[in-house]
Amino acid sequence: MNSKPVAIITGASRGIGRAISMALAAEGYDIAAIARTSDSECMLSLQPEVEKLGASFFPVGLDVAHTDLHDEVISSILQRYGRIDVLVNNAGIAPIERKDLLDINEEAFDSILGVNLRGPVFMARRVAREMIWLKDQVKNCRPSIIFVTSFLAYTSFTHGFEVCISKAALSMAALVFADRLAEEGINVYEIRPGLIKTELTTRSKYKFDRLITEGLIPQKRWGTPDDVAKAVASLVRGDWSFSAGTIFEVSGGMNIKSI
Repeated sequence: MNSKPVAIITGASRGIGRAISMALAAEGYDIAAIARTSDSECMLSLQPEVEKLGASFFPVGLDVAHTDLHDEVISSILQRYGRIDVLVNNAGIAPIERKDLLDINEEAFDSILGVNLRGPVFMARRVAREMIWLKDQVKNCRPSIIFVTSFLAYTSFTHGFEVCISKAALSMAALVFADRLAEEGINVYEIRPGLIKTELTTRSKYKFDRLITEGLIPQKRWGTPDDVAKAVASLVRGDWSFSAGTIFEVSGGMNIKSI
């Protein structure tokens, strides 16, 4: 049995997932980092950064949409560490080509929901089953599951319909998991980022720069992956242990309605 707590982060190789991996390593967690390719340049460069913080790093190649492989992946993590304390469901994709709502096709829709919704839901189900019995076997275990959604869970974007639907549904999934698992001693939270400067938002940078200037974000700046990672670190520390099911906005105030 690993003496240190263990965190699984999906979509760990870049952007928000990379920042979360570093933040939890700094909090004393060993890191099981899941990305589509375990030996990509991004994953290879992440490993020494995590290890410099004194954490063990276990790279796992998995497309989370392939739910038939979840059992094998979770078994390999348990075989290595003997425990799972935190799951951060962060993996997510956007359309390769942004199309109007009236032009989307079923293949693109299914692909995005597979990664953004179906994969996280069944990963959470699989990990929760392990956490239920592990929490009684592991000393000082504070199991938690965190779903990373998006401001698109409540914001219409007609050229990103698939993402809006997937994130809105994932937000409800987080709430239902929180309801079910609270009695098991497993806290579930939702982190809801706003406009975060990552590779996924690069192609819309000029548009959103203008909108930020015009007041889209009250705090008048882009968010960073570190902003999200700090929120995750606070949750796993137990700072919000009596707040199961809470949505934590990391959006600079985009959620504020004002007149």
